[in-house]
Amino acid sequence: MHRWEGAFSIMGLCNIGVEVRVAGNSKRSHYASIQMASKLLQRLRSTPLKEERGPGPPDEPPESAELVDDTEGLSLRLSGTLSLSEDSLASQESDGMGTSYLGSDGHGESKSQDENSSYTLLTKQLREMWERSQNVRIPIRLTFEVTDANIVQDAHAKYVLYTIYLLQTGQYDPSPAYISCRYSDLYHLKRRLLALFPSEMRGVSFPCKRVRKNFTPETIAKRSRAFEQFLCHVASLPALRASSAFLNFFYLRDIQKAQALTCAGLYKLALPIWTNSWRLQEKLCPSGPSTHRLLVLAGLVVCHQELDTLEEAQAFSERAVALLQDAQDKHISLLVPFLNAHIQLSWRVGIDKRESEALLQRLQETGHYNHNVPSLKEFLVKETIS
Repeated sequence: MHRWEGAFSIMGLCNIGVEVRVAGNSKRSHYASIQMASKLLQRLRSTPLKEERGPGPPDEPPESAELVDDTEGLSLRLSGTLSLSEDSLASQESDGMGTSYLGSDGHGESKSQDENSSYTLLTKQLREMWERSQNVRIPIRLTFEVTDANIVQDAHAKYVLYTIYLLQTGQYDPSPAYISCRYSDLYHLKRRLLALFPSEMRGVSFPCKRVRKNFTPETIAKRSRAFEQFLCHVASLPALRASSAFLNFFYLRDIQKAQALTCAGLYKLALPIWTNSWRLQEKLCPSGPSTHRLLVLAGLVVCHQELDTLEEAQAFSERAVALLQDAQDKHISLLVPFLNAHIQLSWRVGIDKRESEALLQRLQETGHYNHNVPSLKEFLVKETIS
């Protein structure tokens, strides 16, 4: 009996069960017939069927029967993990794994060896492509992105406050910096740059002022995109990017605010402002030392030291000493306070301080060191930021 005939028999048994239930209205008879059909189905599936086939094409069973046979015992027949690698492919040739599939004439073995060599060549090409891609240097570019725009209304005016993030493309940026500004702030920046660099700023587009509809979503969205393009264009020009007007626009007010909070003893409020100002300077300013950069480093050292985060304070003091060693004559008055702080913090966190002590000794021998040198906190209080 063929499998499909058995299936029809089982269907007939099920129909009998249905007839019994309809005729006698007995649930017990219906359940008994279903159990009988289920047992028969299990016997048919577990017992191998012997078929006698005559001449001619074999009969094709229904698709449902094929699905049952294909999946029966699949987990027992197939097990393990498929893994392809260059080593495993190469080992087939050395261990004689590439056996013949066509007989003793050797064509199957040569075909297997050709396939293995092609796989090895492909793996080698992929590895070379990956190594070449690692050696390609992606240019790092500074970009600006408006991430938020809030409508603010105080006692004096109503305006839109834009939050603009500074990001470095071409690499992972672990420390993005941001600024918050109004339309009028960016408009004044454009006016100052136009007065200082008329030829470079000629043709630079900027959104015009509007009398009405300044707070509609369409106007805010268009201005946001225009601000991004304007700042990216200005930052791409070396003369404009290094100008004091452009740099002070980003961090001068924050430095003044952080200095006031530090002098008032509000170190926890001042620290985030110092940190963001330092990140802005890292992205915008040249690598050399400047008064504003050293002032921010002094604020970071003082705040971290007062908040008892000594490892961060020691790291920023070490960064300041490294910057000052390149320009000792210009900022000699700040080198000694940073050296004193660096020696003290290195001793407290257990880091070698002998190099800084030797540098301080040389400064003392040359007459640049005296005992009336102000501390970093005193330097922050006395320094006027303009």
